Amino acid sequence: MSDNNQEENQALKERFKSALWLAIGKIVDEETIQLGVNATPQFIGALTEMVWAQIESVSQDLEAFAKHAGRSTININDVMLLARRNEGLESILRAFIDQQKEAAEQQQPQDEDSD
Repeated sequence: MSDNNQEENQALKERFKSALWLAIGKIVDEETIQLGVNATPQFIGALTEMVWAQIESVSQDLEAFAKHAGRSTININDVMLLARRNEGLESILRAFIDQQKEAAEQQQPQDEDSD
């Protein structure tokens, strides 16, 4: 990889981390207001680093699942495979997938009617 490409990747990574920090900060602010507690910037920073590490781990697993299946694109099956050991997460994801399929099926007849 060229130095320029590495610099671009590093800059992009920093932008993603900044966006993640901002999003986590907003969520923490909302929750602390609701709970009547305070959170320090250090807490938000540590939480952001923990979430970032989890994102990196999950993304590597998803890429490996897709590659093992002979694909270059991650799909729903890869995500469900990742969630297989967390029953709560798996049930939430299944409900979301079912909801999306139902919405797509309801949208399809409307699209055909407009032709």
